[in-house]
Amino acid sequence: MHTARTAWGAACLSIALAGSALAQEVQLSGTLAKVRASGTIALAHRDSSVPFSYLNARQEPIGYSVELCKALVDSIADAVNKTLTITWVPVTSASRFDAIASGKADLECGSTTSNLERQQRVAFSPVIFVSGTKLMVKAGSPVRSFRDLAGKKVAVTAGTTNEKSLRDLVQKFKLDTQIMVQPDHAAGFAQVASGAADAFATDDVLLYGLMAEQAAKGGKYQVVGEFLSYDPYGIMFRKDDPQLARVVQESFQRLAEDGEIERQYTRWFLRRLPSGASINLPMSPQLEAILETMAVNRPK
Repeated sequence: MHTARTAWGAACLSIALAGSALAQEVQLSGTLAKVRASGTIALAHRDSSVPFSYLNARQEPIGYSVELCKALVDSIADAVNKTLTITWVPVTSASRFDAIASGKADLECGSTTSNLERQQRVAFSPVIFVSGTKLMVKAGSPVRSFRDLAGKKVAVTAGTTNEKSLRDLVQKFKLDTQIMVQPDHAAGFAQVASGAADAFATDDVLLYGLMAEQAAKGGKYQVVGEFLSYDPYGIMFRKDDPQLARVVQESFQRLAEDGEIERQYTRWFLRRLPSGASINLPMSPQLEAILETMAVNRPK
């Protein structure tokens, strides 16, 4: 558990005043009413989505998405004018959508792609990262592209856009490829490490994160080929909850304008991770443009 604390100083004073007015003048509904009544907010997290949402040596959720979720919790606490205690809910790629839709978790802090199909069931924050599906192989592998997957075994994580993208490509190009569905990213990586699979297909940034964490163990891997999909990430929350949607939107606009999202990006993608590894992945031009647009469009 974690007690939400104000992270942005003076910026949050105006949020608190606005939030207090909201709590007093507007009848709270949906998630805001729920967390106000309970004094708690449930955050879904992953255990191996490095560096977005994963467990440290003390088995505590950490990462880029986790920190952005904590900042969002501060805004929600201000909006309902009540200190909120965080409860952590572990989820997998397959269970994360049910966790949000059922109310088991209020926000999902992971590496989840926002697309039209998923938006029919859940809602998403503004984009926090832009990635795409690629292949990871052992160094020296003959696999350099998805076209080399004929007769090969490829691991994918269950319930991801990567699985769909790979199945579509295999069908389109009539590749004799065996797709090995795994419960999480760590299991997919392990299939390649053990030699059970020839490649692991997931978002490139997750591959770099896993490789960075494994580098100390001496394994040598490569990310190869072209992008097989376009995957913009967002923080997931329940659909048809206009009060929460407003808090999420305005909170991320403030975070972008204040530079907090950029600071968290630097912390998790350019500096050393708690393990000592470093991903060294500069911010993409696409994400830079998204953050700039968010900041410019913030209501004054």
